[in-house]
Amino acid sequence: MTDRGPGAPVRVALLGCGTVGGEIVRLLTEQAGDLAARIGAPVELVGVAVRRPHRHPELPEGLVTTDATTLVGRPDVDVVIEVIGGIEPARTLLLEALKAGKSVVTANKALLAEDGAALAEAADASGADLYYEASVAGAIPLLRPLRESLVGDRITRVAGIVNGTTNFILSSMASSGAGYADALEEATRLGYAEADPSADVDGYDAASKAAILASLAFHTRVTAADVYCEGIRAVSAADIAAADGLDCTIKLLAICERLEGDGDGDGEAVSARVYPAMIPKAHPLASVDGAFNAVFVEADAAGQLMFYGQGAGGAPTASAVLGDLVAAARNIVVGGRGPRESTYARLPVRAIGAVCTRYHVSLEVADQTGVLAAVARAFAEHDVSIAAVRQYGGGRNGGAGGSGAVRLVVVTHAAPDAALASTVEALGDLDAVRGVESVLRVEDLGRSVSALGVAG
Repeated sequence: MTDRGPGAPVRVALLGCGTVGGEIVRLLTEQAGDLAARIGAPVELVGVAVRRPHRHPELPEGLVTTDATTLVGRPDVDVVIEVIGGIEPARTLLLEALKAGKSVVTANKALLAEDGAALAEAADASGADLYYEASVAGAIPLLRPLRESLVGDRITRVAGIVNGTTNFILSSMASSGAGYADALEEATRLGYAEADPSADVDGYDAASKAAILASLAFHTRVTAADVYCEGIRAVSAADIAAADGLDCTIKLLAICERLEGDGDGDGEAVSARVYPAMIPKAHPLASVDGAFNAVFVEADAAGQLMFYGQGAGGAPTASAVLGDLVAAARNIVVGGRGPRESTYARLPVRAIGAVCTRYHVSLEVADQTGVLAAVARAFAEHDVSIAAVRQYGGGRNGGAGGSGAVRLVVVTHAAPDAALASTVEALGDLDAVRGVESVLRVEDLGRSVSALGVAG
């Protein structure tokens, strides 16, 4: 960066001008006066790097370039905003910007979750700022409270809905009774799902966000590779109906927890995981429908806090980006610095097999005497305690040797994931079990699950 004189503008380079980038340009133009007043200096957009200039006739010709590297390297650029996504070339461009002392504002959750440490180290080395509020939950102010407002507290859990596409699909299935494929088709038609929805429906998008949340909340570097991840493709209409019958609903949750020592020599640790789970309808997250996001934060002193709003979209995400831009620009004008990365805790990430959760297991079994006893024995042999059992179809408590099949639902007390996996494998080997139809986790998130016969 060049030396600044009094009243000198803060010069901004924008990488990418898609849905979010276009909104950033619009807001920078429409709110120029307000932004200058809030920052103490005007903001000047000096370049926009895009791959296909002909798709952006609304931008002044002299502002557009296909050479992002040269734009980032310009000595008159103070702040680089990145909304192109992906790992490369974003990583190389942002590292170059930070090493040159330019502040960076990014919405790139995938890059932060994979290699955020390199970006943070480059920012520390040069004294530049690195802001990324828009990388998780769109317009919802969530990351700044975690690393600033709650920095004096001890956060124990961050859990919630951080992917609008999957929440729209599951909400649609719950409201209409549709199957997964039909709900996905509707989401695609309405623009809530991409042509290739894999990152969303397989949980990878939420896993990247969980890594960022866990890193901030627990002062520990957590990457996407550390996050256990399951998507929603296997969630069926029958699962939705079963949850409804238990006064629950199914949501794709990102759960980040600070775990105490397990008593077997393992000390305090972090758990970060993403999967579909049943939650009680009484919990506030159960009422979050459509493409909205909501996140619960639990801390020792602050208690439970809920953050809710639009988690994606051009204007909401641009709002978060501009909030970061104002913070970075103010620091440039007054000579300050934003918060640094905090990793002092260096807690290990506990494998999913050692994480305890409740489970809802649905089995198709032979309608004959003795089946329930055999099933219960399989659970007991793997130290998984049964909290409730329900049978659907057939005779009460099993038939008298009939050749038909019934559905048996077992709800467990909290048990390690590895123990449940071994139990499911053992159930599949029983002659009387014709199939394990589904296994869903049950998360009370601090609320009682009385509908399932389980004390909270």
